[in-house]
Amino acid sequence: MSKAPKPRVKSPKTAAKGDVVTIKTTISHQMESGLRKGKDGKLIPRQIINKFEALFNGKQIMSATLYPSISANPYIDFDMKVEEAGEFEFKWFDDNGEVYTKKAKMQLEG
Repeated sequence: MSKAPKPRVKSPKTAAKGDVVTIKTTISHQMESGLRKGKDGKLIPRQIINKFEALFNGKQIMSATLYPSISANPYIDFDMKVEEAGEFEFKWFDDNGEVYTKKAKMQLEG
């Protein structure tokens, strides 16, 4: 892989209690399926983001298992109902056991 994976997140910095907000995430990752052959004719080993988790104040609010058919730079968005202020933690797991994280805070309005 030419570049280190880079996670990106777009989440609201503030929201009112009871609002439903949209969280948008992506990570730059080449996502090698394990089905392609290299110039030498040998299969290129699978190297994908295989799991995504989102936590809010330490509690899991979303989880997804990803498979080789997912595109490079996987994009995931989801909605969440706001009950309190706190901190998001987003985690992407790859086949090599690496975990890439990104955090973001959200305050209550008013």
